[in-house]
Amino acid sequence: MARQRSILSLILVLLATFLISCGGPSVATPPPTYTPDQLVKIQEYVSDIQAVQERSQELEKLIENRQWVKVRNFIHGPMAEARLSMNYITPNLLPKDQPAGRELVHDLLDNLIKIDQATEVGNTNSALNNSVAAFADIDKFIQLLPKTSSPSEESEA
Repeated sequence: MARQRSILSLILVLLATFLISCGGPSVATPPPTYTPDQLVKIQEYVSDIQAVQERSQELEKLIENRQWVKVRNFIHGPMAEARLSMNYITPNLLPKDQPAGRELVHDLLDNLIKIDQATEVGNTNSALNNSVAAFADIDKFIQLLPKTSSPSEESEA
């Protein structure tokens, strides 16, 4: 009986040694990067988002002046287009950034809905607060995007 235990122990030691030796060192995988195709797709839509971002003061003035029809046109027009562009960009973000991108697009939609509801009842404060939050979502989304130089900058270098 003792002899069987020692043989079994020896077999287990040999098996463990073999398995450990076959494992080898783990190969470090490089961090994920953007492919040229992804960068092209992202750059295709970034200008639309930045154009809307630059018009934030315009929306605030419309809300302060209680021009509700123009406010609704703005949120259903340029801001809805920016949200669509954000939706198109999100699948091209790095895998770790995609959930945050989807969440920001969802938050932007929620804020646009709240602005729309505020315009229906003429609530200036709610519309202003949600417009600030909407543009904050756009700013956060732009922070997720890769930092790339424009083609004109590359040709100068």
